[in-house]
Amino acid sequence: MSRYRPIAERIKDYKPVELRLNQAELTAALKHCQDCGIPFCHADGCTLANLIPEINNDALCGRWESALARLLETNPFPEFTGRICPALCEGACVQALNEEPVPDRLVELEVIERAFEKGLISPVKPERSLDFDVGVVGSGPAGLACAHALIRAGAAVTVYERDLKAGGFLRYGIPDFKLEKSVIDRRLDLMKREGVRFLTGVEAGVDISARLLRKRHQVLILAVGARKKRDLNIPGRDLNGVFFATDYLSAQNKVVGGELEALPPSLNAAGRKVVVIGGGDTGSDCMGTAWRQGASEVWQFEIMPRPPLQRGEDNPWPQWPRILRTSSSHLEGGRRLWNVTTLEFLANSEIPSLLRALRCQEVEWEIKEGKLIRPIPKPGSEFIREADLVLLAMGFTGPESSPLISESSPKPDSFGRIEPGLYVTGDAYNGPSLVVRAINEGLKTAATVIGDRPDYSCLLTG
Repeated sequence: MSRYRPIAERIKDYKPVELRLNQAELTAALKHCQDCGIPFCHADGCTLANLIPEINNDALCGRWESALARLLETNPFPEFTGRICPALCEGACVQALNEEPVPDRLVELEVIERAFEKGLISPVKPERSLDFDVGVVGSGPAGLACAHALIRAGAAVTVYERDLKAGGFLRYGIPDFKLEKSVIDRRLDLMKREGVRFLTGVEAGVDISARLLRKRHQVLILAVGARKKRDLNIPGRDLNGVFFATDYLSAQNKVVGGELEALPPSLNAAGRKVVVIGGGDTGSDCMGTAWRQGASEVWQFEIMPRPPLQRGEDNPWPQWPRILRTSSSHLEGGRRLWNVTTLEFLANSEIPSLLRALRCQEVEWEIKEGKLIRPIPKPGSEFIREADLVLLAMGFTGPESSPLISESSPKPDSFGRIEPGLYVTGDAYNGPSLVVRAINEGLKTAATVIGDRPDYSCLLTG
């Protein structure tokens, strides 16, 4: 049910592209939800176990404060998930069996934004103060969720962030046209007023030693994400014009946020032919950003096969539907190609250090017992695609190298404990995943920290 600003208007700026539900759409969606018999959205869909039918019923009846209270029971940051969550709940929606699912993500966004507009969101002080100090390294969704839960439980919390501003991947990895950074700043301001201390521009383990961190804090939580980028080591990788997608997106976000006066020329797509390698959300975000910078053409290559338009027999409801998804950035233009691998980056004949084109080839996939095994080059299918700028958006492989996480460190247990007083959470623990899962892991780690301290094990950390 997503509606967007007109393409001709939105590609001229970095303001949010998605529109909120109007009253007629909202009422229809909420009524549709109440036709459900068994809420698989809550039980099988939502990672945070949001009480979706109850929230939607409250909203339908105009009980917005009650809807807000129910939402905040499980989700500390609905203003984030309401904008960028892939809405696993909607994939498990009963109505999705035969028609469009209830747009629960947009209802969630409506609940929290109405609350902010009415002044219903204010700092929450804990009922008691606990006598232990926690350091959280990383201010992405997992780190913020940890800090949120622990400060409300009564702990003293300091968050360390190596970038100049807090927010992690929320701030630097997601374009403003999907998540405006004033939304993050609004939440950070609330957390500061609740007592969370943010130290930005400080790289834990480098600017402040691991030893001093352990001495300063009784508990240290590593929420550093999984930011080690998957590379494409083929001939020509070192040519000027081949960059990681997250470096590209981060630079543009810093310009929008005022941290940079202008883009480095190498990361400006204006007038250039752009190829994005990687078919996921980050690749899509690169496409939308390239159009806003004034690219002359944009392509997105994916080595995997094109997803089906409808669920396959091996992907029944209420599993998350593995189907073709078209984002707002895809609607703005460009071409998508599947079953394509890149063999070589080709240099400019006049300036050998510059990228000129890609040499690519189509692939077919070996399938065994319904599973993709490996890509097989398709004979006679090689082609050349001219490009001035290539963006590698092939995902991440784990945490970056850090003095805080070394090969000599013991592996964390099933609760993320590395050793007494030291924990790891979010993507750094589970591998690259969704924002909503990182938030959930952050809350679980906070609960584990409380539970590991005998005097406080009875406390809840909502």
